[in-house]
Order: sequence, then C-alpha cells, then structure tokens
Amino acid sequence: MKIKYLGTAAAEGWPALFCECEACRRARELGGRNIRTRSQAIIDDTLLVDFPPDTYLHVLKEGLHLGSVKTLLITHSHQDHFYPLDLILRGKPYAHNPAAELLDLYGNDAVKLLYDRALAEENDSSNLVEVERYHEIHAMEEFDTAGGYHITALAAAHKVGENCLLYLVEKEGKCLFYANDTGWYPEATWEKLKGRHIDLVSMDCTAGKGYCESYHMGIENNRQVKERLLQMGCVDKQTKFVITHFSHNANLTQEELQQEADKYGFLVAYDGFELEI
Repeated sequence: MKIKYLGTAAAEGWPALFCECEACRRARELGGRNIRTRSQAIIDDTLLVDFPPDTYLHVLKEGLHLGSVKTLLITHSHQDHFYPLDLILRGKPYAHNPAAELLDLYGNDAVKLLYDRALAEENDSSNLVEVERYHEIHAMEEFDTAGGYHITALAAAHKVGENCLLYLVEKEGKCLFYANDTGWYPEATWEKLKGRHIDLVSMDCTAGKGYCESYHMGIENNRQVKERLLQMGCVDKQTKFVITHFSHNANLTQEELQQEADKYGFLVAYDGFELEI
C-alpha cells in the first residue's frame, strides 16, 4: 500500500492566504517543503482522502488522473477538507472521460448536507448521477470499497456537534490509520483499535511541537498516542508514524519540525511526501 500526501497544511494553508506573520514570511523565503497546501492524501492512486479547494492544484503538481480514483473518503465538513462544488465538474460537459471509474463518496451526514446543497444549487451536469454516488456512514461502521479495501470509520474529536471521522484502511494484510483532524481519540475509537496491527499511523500535528487541549494535536499529543498504541500492541518497531496537518501558528520550518519529530521517531509529511508499507 502506498500513500502520497498531497497537502499537509491546516485550513489557512502555509503561507496563509492573507497572512504576513513571521512563520509565513519564512515559508515564502525558504520555499520548497515549507510551502503547504490544504490537507489531502491519495492511496495507491485510486483512493482519495478528503477533497479540499486545493485539489486542482494537487492534480497539476502531482500529475494525478482523478478519473482513476474510485473511492473518496471525507473526514468532516470543514471547507479545507471538503469543497463539493468541484465534484460537479466530474460530469458532462465539464469532463469527457469515458474510461472514468464510478466515484463512491463516503462521509457523514454533515458532509452529505453540503454535497446535496451544492448539487441542488449548482449542478447542471447531464450525467453526474451516473459517475458519482454518495454513501452516508457513521463512526464504527465497516465497509468494503472498489479496489479491495476494507475501511473502518472511527470517531474523531474535532468539530462540536458533528460526527467527524478517522479511517482505518486495510488491504492485503496492510493497515493504515489516517487520523486527522482530531484531538485525543474518543474511548470508543481506542476500543475499536484493540486487536489491530497498524503498519502506518498518520497523525494530526496542527499545534507543532506543543500540546493541544482541544480538537487538534501537537507532537506531545502524538507521543502519547504512540505510547498508548504500543501498550495496546497495535503497533511495533516496524510501524511508521507520520505527522501532518500543520498550522503557521506552530511557527516551525520543515527542518525544525523534523528535528522535534526525530526525538520520537516520527516522519514529517510535506506536500508530495510518499511512502509505502
């Protein structure tokens, strides 16, 4: 199983859209891996996680062919993770792709509300219902997708009043835990993780090297997550731990983040970062 991080920033991007802070100024000067777009990842080139406003940029930068994507998992309804208007462009006359796969979208009720509203207000495609279908899911639900993936939706601690989701993605004996956006996982999620062996844990690190009390995490939270997973036997020395979803408010360059992450054996994702398990 292969994962590529297409975007690794929090909602504002980094450098942030309207910001002139020191962190954003340094990012503009340094460039390279310090330039971060909104959060998104793709697994094996066919399973997409989240659909931010930066998806089109990701397609251009990474040479993606979204007609080959069969599954889209949405974590929650915040606009940096779900921009439904662009999904209308999958139908005619905006896309002429007879080889395109049917796209199955999975998300919660809040995401479905945004999707339905976008289609009701803006959809003028003649065939969108033939190339997309939405599946409303709930935390702790398990299902199989195109391409042979077994997905487990887990509860996140993020937006108050919303059933925000994390995902376990399993295929051919490999297991990836995609866990942002979230604060400390609800106990129901920890219970569901019992007995699993996870090959890659992808963690929220919005707060950088700090500790986050609420609906995101920092490296100190990440350390505690790793410790508990080790105690539960869900991970071992071969498990890869990746941190992502960074905010300019953390005020750390890619190099500085990696220096902190090295203390705990974490990899720091950047836009275009790819690894295989």
